[in-house]
Amino acid sequence: MRIGVIGYGNRIKDVIRVMRKLNPDVVIAGIVDPRYAANGVPDGSDAPPTFPTVDELVRRIEPDGLMIGTRCSLHTRYALEALPTGIPLYLEKPVSTTMEDWRRLKEASLAYATPVVVSHPLRLTTIVQQVKDIVDSGTIGTVEHIQAVNNVPYGGVYFHSWYRDEAETGGLFLQKATHDFDYLNYVAGRKAVAVTAMTSKQVFKGNKPAGLKCVDCEENRTCAESTVGTAEEEKWPYCAFAEDTGNEDSGSALIRYEDGMHASYTQNFFARRQAASRGARFLGYKGTVEFDFTTGLIQVFHHHKARVDRYEFEQGEGHFGGDERLASNFLDIIRNGAASLSTLEDGLISARMCLLARQSAETQTFQTID
Repeated sequence: MRIGVIGYGNRIKDVIRVMRKLNPDVVIAGIVDPRYAANGVPDGSDAPPTFPTVDELVRRIEPDGLMIGTRCSLHTRYALEALPTGIPLYLEKPVSTTMEDWRRLKEASLAYATPVVVSHPLRLTTIVQQVKDIVDSGTIGTVEHIQAVNNVPYGGVYFHSWYRDEAETGGLFLQKATHDFDYLNYVAGRKAVAVTAMTSKQVFKGNKPAGLKCVDCEENRTCAESTVGTAEEEKWPYCAFAEDTGNEDSGSALIRYEDGMHASYTQNFFARRQAASRGARFLGYKGTVEFDFTTGLIQVFHHHKARVDRYEFEQGEGHFGGDERLASNFLDIIRNGAASLSTLEDGLISARMCLLARQSAETQTFQTID
């Protein structure tokens, strides 16, 4: 199975490793990535040829599938080159980082029927699938309110590494909430129609010189955020308290759905250790189901009888086991023409919600999701 890779970064390397575990016949047949020489040879294979464009890669190697793993700001650009080929496509999230890119990709999605798997693995985790089954069974009644949270214990990556550049990331709703909005929509089974949001930057700000690295800082032995002497020293080199440190360090959104139900969502990037939490509560009149990815625990609270049901799950590797299911789905699309379990339309909806949440926070307005 011949795969063409566009942007051979760390994230796409992880997904390819999972694919090769599922199917050892997966081969990286060609790469489009000007930084490829610095990123190393793909695991378990000879160095594949590199190409300057997607068009040339497709013409020369005739791949069975294409995978886009560039930095976030380039996802749309390369998706627009890949979609007309009709070759099954694996597209990293967020699918777009600007509203202009989103509109272009939306138009392309209507023009081409190319099968696409968007990297939204949380919807496919065992734990979310179980929550979906509980909600769909009517055990809690219809969902009338959602409360969701994401306290990110490794949030330093968004202030120490290249992720600190908001021009690349599009902000942290697009980096984290894009996953959460996607699984919330999936479990609720309803269309989001409006969003309002607020962000804050209370911790990761300061007056250290732009471009300062932890290794060059005189406080690198006392600063709690210093990466000197840690496994992240090379990958997360920059000062989190410098003048050029981008990104908010907390954010919240309220989402209204088509039937009037609303969800609250909040994310935080300076929580650490046992303060980590990622999950949601879905409340109905008959009961509440809550889950947390970090504990692997689902609890169902019955409102009108003295009963609590508990389900425990192992977290699994790679986004709580979701990466393996996404990889399996992509392989099944290539081999058998299966349907995508995480479609381009799903990715567009989630990205649109994030872009409008960011716009809402910047303008202090409600935004209609159309």
